[in-house]
Amino acid sequence: MSLNQLNQSLNSSEDEKLQKAFQQFQDLLSELNERELPEEVERVINGIVDEVPTASSNKASKKFLCKNRNRVIHFVEKKLKLVPKNHYRNTWLAIGMAVFGIPMGAVFSGIIGNYGLIGLGLPIGMAIGIVLGKGMDKKAFEEGRQLEFTV
Repeated sequence: MSLNQLNQSLNSSEDEKLQKAFQQFQDLLSELNERELPEEVERVINGIVDEVPTASSNKASKKFLCKNRNRVIHFVEKKLKLVPKNHYRNTWLAIGMAVFGIPMGAVFSGIIGNYGLIGLGLPIGMAIGIVLGKGMDKKAFEEGRQLEFTV
């Protein structure tokens, strides 16, 4: 069994953003098609691909394509632990800012006594998150769990 491909009528649109969203989804499907996936996973992905409409307004189609692409990515991550390139870096960037950056900024500004410096911790937290995420991306690559696909 192989994965269904997207309907080409969406790709013939004049909208560049819609074409880019279509191409990203198509790249994801072709990357997943090269891997050996369990039949249950292929069935679910094919169900998601079949939900994509053949034609509608450009904005709605782009939004629907992106939403379904993300559904496929999250499903594959959950079931098979496969992730796109830089997935953990992008995820941990935001987590680092929230978990490390804001508290560090509050501590710095409290110590100095100038609460205008509370934002000082955000770039520090961002850097910590990027380092942690890159480490996890490297581990996923070494284990063969990284897709040759970037969101």
